[in-house]
Amino acid sequence: MLKLAIYGKGGIGKSTTTGNLAAAFASLGKKVIQIGCDPKADSTINLLGGNPVRPVMDYLREFDEEPEEIEQIAKEGFGGVLCIETGGPTPGLGCAGRGIITTFSLLEDLELFEIYKPDVVLYDVLGDVVCGGFAAPIREGYANEILIVTSGEKMALYAANNIKTAVDNFEDRGYATVKGIILNRRNVENEREKVEVFAKESNLEIIADIPRSDEIIRYEDQGKTVIEGNPDLEISKIYIDLAKRLLEEE
Repeated sequence: MLKLAIYGKGGIGKSTTTGNLAAAFASLGKKVIQIGCDPKADSTINLLGGNPVRPVMDYLREFDEEPEEIEQIAKEGFGGVLCIETGGPTPGLGCAGRGIITTFSLLEDLELFEIYKPDVVLYDVLGDVVCGGFAAPIREGYANEILIVTSGEKMALYAANNIKTAVDNFEDRGYATVKGIILNRRNVENEREKVEVFAKESNLEIIADIPRSDEIIRYEDQGKTVIEGNPDLEISKIYIDLAKRLLEEE
């Protein structure tokens, strides 16, 4: 089973990247689960035609009990991708990271992975600060590899460095390792060069270079990934090629 955690600065395009990657894996015939680990709970929306799944934390608040079936907190989206969102606490109350820990524990109780038997699991994780529950995919064995999404912007690279540092701190514990960098372009001056400098200093590889694309925005306005919208587009082929590479190198 390929288990990937996608980290990066808030707003850098993690959810777009993760959703399109999930759709790409599905288009290659793989059984995929995508778990959004962000209080905004919008990671999977473009796999669901713009109709969001109820976040786990919302379910627990509403019913004050754990669900008995995975279908109560999950929906199948494009290509059969099983979509789950952790959600978060009531704004201003509680810790968002704890929502991730609670969700992961619940998924274990429901035996999600044993029953569903996925080929690929993707965790879309808020990555400005890698601590507490937000580090769970790294340290609890849920993911075995990490992809860092960044642009050439200063704060995006700052967050990427924090993520790499956090992973390095877990190095002697056998936790997940960084597979590589996904450059999600923002058309910053000398953007490739800036990210290459960071990659070299971090001893990492840029494994995908995703250009800015109006097609991504156009299909997201329709509640779709570009893979669903038109798999023959050049931007779609970049995601599909990345999915193929990750499967081949598993």
